[in-house]
Amino acid sequence: TIVMFQFSDGLTIILVHSQDGWGVTYTSAQMCALKGSTVDIHCSYSYPPKIKKRITTVKERTWFRKKKNAGQVALKKDSAYTGRVKYDFYENSCTLRITDLRESDSAEYKFRFTTNPPGGSFTGSPGVTLSVADAPKDLTVSVSPSGEVKASNSVTLTCHSDANPAAKYTWFKRNVHTALSEKTQFVLRFIQSSNSGEYYCTAENKLGRRTSKYILIDVKYAPKRPSVSVSPVGEIKEGSLVFLICRSDANPAAKHSWFKRNGPPPLRETTNLVFLSIQASDSGAYNCRAENKLGWRTSEYVTIDVKCERGRHKSTVYLIVVKGKLISYPLLLYKTTALVFVKLL
Repeated sequence: TIVMFQFSDGLTIILVHSQDGWGVTYTSAQMCALKGSTVDIHCSYSYPPKIKKRITTVKERTWFRKKKNAGQVALKKDSAYTGRVKYDFYENSCTLRITDLRESDSAEYKFRFTTNPPGGSFTGSPGVTLSVADAPKDLTVSVSPSGEVKASNSVTLTCHSDANPAAKYTWFKRNVHTALSEKTQFVLRFIQSSNSGEYYCTAENKLGRRTSKYILIDVKYAPKRPSVSVSPVGEIKEGSLVFLICRSDANPAAKHSWFKRNGPPPLRETTNLVFLSIQASDSGAYNCRAENKLGWRTSEYVTIDVKCERGRHKSTVYLIVVKGKLISYPLLLYKTTALVFVKLL
C-alpha cells in the first residue's frame, strides 16, 4: 500500500506499507539540490516484531539506485559515490547523505532492509527522486544547413546547453542590443546580405546565465548593380591623368571589366581604368561589369568628354606687300591655321 501526504509547507511524505507490517516512510517524494552541495534523504522503516514466533532482527540496510545498463546498484558499491556517501541508521530511522553532488546523481533512491528470517526483505518503492540543479553549461551553437550560406536561402541557428532546471534561450546579433528570438532555434528566412554578421545565444535559469561563442553567418550573393565615378571631377583636359572607378557590392568579391560603347569588349579587366595622358580619341561612354561565381551585373554608362588644349605649336612669317613696302608679321598658329591680313596706315 502506498500512501502520500501533501502538507501546506510543501512537505510530502510517502508511506510504503504491506498488509503484514512491512513498510518504509520517506519524508519527501521529490528533492532538489544544487550541484556541489550536500543532501540528506530521510526515511523510517517498520517490520513485524515476530515472524513465525521468531523475533525479527534487521541484518542489512542499504540505499540503492537504478543505473542504466547496470540495474539496481547499492551506493556503497558504486565507484561513482566513493567517499561521497554516508548512511546514518539509528533504531528505525534511515538517512542517506550524499556530498559534493553531481548532475549524474539525479536519480530515484530507494531504501531496502533485510531481516533474519529467510526471504525477509523489503524495499520502499517508489523511492525519492533527487534532481541536482546547476546553471547552464556546455553551451553550444550550430547552423543548419552547414556549408556555404547563399542569399534567398533559409538558415536555422540552434542553441543547446546542459542545465537543470531547463534553460531559457535568447538569440542576439553582435552590436545589436535587442533580442532577436527567445527560442532554442532562430530561423533566418529568405536570408539577405544584411543578415551577415556574428550571432550568439544566452542560456539562463534561476541558478545562472551563460553566453555562447560567436557564430559567423557570411551570406554569399551575386554582385548588385555597380556604380562608376570619374576622378578628377569637372572638365577633363587633353593630356591629364584620369581615373574611372568601378565599385560593386558582392560576396565573394567581384572581378571588374571595363567596356567602351561601340568599342572592342572588354577594354581591360581591372577595378580602376587609368588614362595616364588622356586624348580626345578617348572621349566616349564607358561602363563596367562586376562578376563573381554567383552572377554578374553591369553599371550605367558614364560619358567622358575630353577638351582639346589650344596651345602654340610654331611661328610662321607671312610676307605681305603694302604700297610697295616689304614688311614681316609674325602669326601665332594653333591647331587650326588662320590667314591674317595686316593693313599699314
